[in-house]
Amino acid sequence: MARHLITSAIPYINGIKHLGNLVGSQLPADLYARYLRARGHEVLFLCATDEHGTPAELAAAKAGKPVAEYCAELHQVQAEIAKGFRLSFDHFGRSSSPQNHALTQHFAGALEREGLIREVSETQMYSKADGRFLPDRYIEGTCPNCGFESARGDQCDNCTKQLDPVDLINPHSTISGSTDLEMRETKHLYLRQSTMKDRLEKWIDTREGWPVLTTSIAKKWLNDGDGLQDRGITRDLDWGVPVKKGDQDWPGMEGKVFYVWFDAPIEYIACAQEWVEAGKGDDWERWWRTDKGADDVRYTQFMGKDNVPFHTLSFPCTILGSNEPWKLVDYIKSFNYLNYDGGQFSTSRGRGVFMDQALDILPADYWRWWLLSHVPETSDSEFTWESFQSGVNKDLADVLGNFASRVTKFCRSKFSEAVPEGGQRGAREEQLIADLTAKIREYEAHMEAVEIRKAAAALRAAWVMGNEYLQEVAPWSTFKTDPEQAAMQIRLALNMIRLYAVISAPFIPDASAELLEAMHATDAEWPTDVAAALEVLKEGHAFTVPDVTFRKITDAEREEWAERFAGVRD
Repeated sequence: MARHLITSAIPYINGIKHLGNLVGSQLPADLYARYLRARGHEVLFLCATDEHGTPAELAAAKAGKPVAEYCAELHQVQAEIAKGFRLSFDHFGRSSSPQNHALTQHFAGALEREGLIREVSETQMYSKADGRFLPDRYIEGTCPNCGFESARGDQCDNCTKQLDPVDLINPHSTISGSTDLEMRETKHLYLRQSTMKDRLEKWIDTREGWPVLTTSIAKKWLNDGDGLQDRGITRDLDWGVPVKKGDQDWPGMEGKVFYVWFDAPIEYIACAQEWVEAGKGDDWERWWRTDKGADDVRYTQFMGKDNVPFHTLSFPCTILGSNEPWKLVDYIKSFNYLNYDGGQFSTSRGRGVFMDQALDILPADYWRWWLLSHVPETSDSEFTWESFQSGVNKDLADVLGNFASRVTKFCRSKFSEAVPEGGQRGAREEQLIADLTAKIREYEAHMEAVEIRKAAAALRAAWVMGNEYLQEVAPWSTFKTDPEQAAMQIRLALNMIRLYAVISAPFIPDASAELLEAMHATDAEWPTDVAAALEVLKEGHAFTVPDVTFRKITDAEREEWAERFAGVRD
């Protein structure tokens, strides 16, 4: 048994996320956590809401609520939706927690002692129309590098080049749209990332087997142009972690808060403190402090590619720069984007399916299976209603659901609602067991390597083997001439239902639990010995014919949903 720490990129607080957000971090992280738990490992799976910064302030103002009240409400909304998708967080925290405030201020003090923070008097964009300094993400304009017209003041989402607002061509405020911007002087703290370049590069080179997407983005930020730049870690805002060094005031920084991208990753650690103080765990330091036992923890992060620079460079700079014994990430699983039906998901245009809407249409497992089997690992992928309908109908309904239905209904009609007696396995059954064993070992290998699409394909192939066996041995025909042989075939198939339920649980937990309940199976142990696993349900063991495990999506439904969520085309 190993110990695994898993974190998912924390979703921003301002609103409900779409399916692209879900599949880019939280859902694959949950799959991995569920799989590792099923294999007997000790897992701590953490996530939280990212609650600081201007977007939270603006969203609260639009809702007519104090920002703290707004964030508390939206945290609860996101927590409930996460439960709806069966995301098995050990704790779902909040970056506005007292624990994160204190820990962020602690890291700032540690970095300052190590000479990694400098004060800078600078000019920043000020919007006269908005009456405020504009944080980087609230200035947009044309990227000077690639010409993308919606580049933000800190980074171009198209070419990923790091920017300053003054670099943008024709900048404007995304709050008011005003172009009446001017540079005004203010003082801020900068993290001296540039001095950590060699140390960060050496650390990245020690990470084994990172996805090409992760390392390529990190190396690009390290070496392109002028290389890794110092980065501001404070902002002129009201809502956020007040700037302090530990518990001491920071002269000249009164009224300022830490930049949300400085405090948000620190919440991963603070979330574990919240987990303990919520009474769910008893020792967070054994997960996060290498002087307290975290040396034997494997830490895996899940995120979309837009979050990679901050998790490969800025957050490690904070951890390494503190010179304190904190656990660093071992593996970063990054993802490309999931697009929607020929364009992008868009909140403002109402394009695409959002997490709450998805659960109103169909149960979580339908979405979990399609998203995970189409996860954008090596390139951007696209959600279309035709692909979704095909995936649900052909994989879930026709393969897995059909197998469970055929076997249990046939047994009930020809024998009873109990595992039938008689017959001995022959060469065809031994070959099936060997094939299933090989396929499950392949599935396990892909899961260990966090190769999600390959794991889904291997799992589906294991389901297919059951249907192919039924078609070949045809127990409905065998029963007419050799009822005992048919009994053996059905006994094996009933045990395969239990086996499928166990190995499918990380992908489709609800359906797996329903199948186990229908089979009256209390043993859900992982099948390290497949032959033995196919004998768990003994002769005479009672079962119940399950309800329809997965229903098919009709053409009419597909057309209606496509129209409903089309929004306004980009």
